[in-house]
Amino acid sequence: MLKVKFPVSGKTRMEHDLLGDRSVPEEALFGIQTLRGIENFTISRARLYHFHHFIKGLAIVKMGAVLANNELGLITDQMKDAIVQACQDLIDGKYHNHFPVDMIQGGAGTSTNMNANEVIANRALEILGKKHGEYEFCHPNNHVNMSQSTNDAYPSAVHFAIYYTHLDLVKSLEALLNSLEKKAEEFAGVIKMGRTQLQDAVPMTLGQSFAAFASALKSELKNLHHVAQDFLTVNMGATAIGTGICSEPGYSEACIRHLREITNLDIVLAPDLVEATSDTTPMMAYSSAMKRLAIKIGKICNDLRLMSSGPRAGLGEINLPPKQPGSSIMPGKVNPVIPEVMNQICFRVIGNDLTCTMAAEAAQLELNVMEPVMVYCLFESAHWLKNGFNTLRIECVDGITANADHCRALVENSIGLVTALNPYIGYQNSTTVAKEALESGHSVYELVLEKKMLTKEQLDKILDHDNMIKPVKLDL
Repeated sequence: MLKVKFPVSGKTRMEHDLLGDRSVPEEALFGIQTLRGIENFTISRARLYHFHHFIKGLAIVKMGAVLANNELGLITDQMKDAIVQACQDLIDGKYHNHFPVDMIQGGAGTSTNMNANEVIANRALEILGKKHGEYEFCHPNNHVNMSQSTNDAYPSAVHFAIYYTHLDLVKSLEALLNSLEKKAEEFAGVIKMGRTQLQDAVPMTLGQSFAAFASALKSELKNLHHVAQDFLTVNMGATAIGTGICSEPGYSEACIRHLREITNLDIVLAPDLVEATSDTTPMMAYSSAMKRLAIKIGKICNDLRLMSSGPRAGLGEINLPPKQPGSSIMPGKVNPVIPEVMNQICFRVIGNDLTCTMAAEAAQLELNVMEPVMVYCLFESAHWLKNGFNTLRIECVDGITANADHCRALVENSIGLVTALNPYIGYQNSTTVAKEALESGHSVYELVLEKKMLTKEQLDKILDHDNMIKPVKLDL
């Protein structure tokens, strides 16, 4: 039984395609080819109606095409107006429940393209005062899909959809970045031990740690913006394989001009439409950029979990906001559940990038038929990252507090302090002090004074907070 997300009366209409006749629910804006797509691809739980930017992208493509075809004298003004209004309805978020096709599909996106063609045609028929399925007045292929193939309409719609998804993603990333920068300012005066290979290294501030987190995300934000620009290059007018068959001279240029007007984006035509029709480099590059970002944010979450470990038998430098009891058997245990879930999101994004890489490599001759799984992976990665960033910021980063006294005590009792003395007492003396401090349990501070390597005044000056966290030249 066909499951749809809109009321049906049980009445049907008969439609015909290459394979024969099928009955379609009378209320459905989609038609027979969408119906076949529903039947053929029950693969995932992800349907087109879950991806509003994708439907918007499809509508933008169809609107640009019909405006270009009208300009070239191929579509009447009356039909153009009806199709444009139908497309605008989709852009405005209406009728998305009539897009039930699975995101994962064979056919290089043909089912998706036809779902859009049929919905727009039947909505245009409503606007023209006709019945659903009266395609002699507005046909999904002859009119809505005029001068197009799935092989240019689908990837162009994908480009627009991912670009709009990118804009949503970076808003969440920028908000998280700003929260980390605020924490860097808040913790600027908290001295702590830096560590390499999980061993004590040299002092730094907790603020410097959080500033480094923010800097890492800034570089990834810049990279995301850079690679996203390639989505503004599209292959409209390529039709089947890039030769432009079934389109009029001047169609590509007219279509691009109208797409720029519709979106207010700097959309350009690919320089080689044959190459562009089989190429998925923009999707592959953006997936890689999200993987890079996932690796960076995963490292940050690893550090947050380490820095908050304990609270008494670990590092215990910071406190993460307690979000839920951490154990069904250990009373009082609270786990770092928010960084943990963000780590898991990162694993998924990294896995999705491998899928995209394999799908991109699978291109053959004039087309890459594996685009649908790439599209799904890109949307999923961006969606998960966006939600993860919001969760990490609101439920974790904004509420982090510092254990400043404990951090300072760890510094004062650390063998790593001896590195700050190296320029003044020499490497050999520093090594001797470090070894003795480790074996005896005495502090570096005590031993240096005991051995009269430095005066108390000199030692205090060297080990002053401000003199240990940046390059200095001290006059002792």
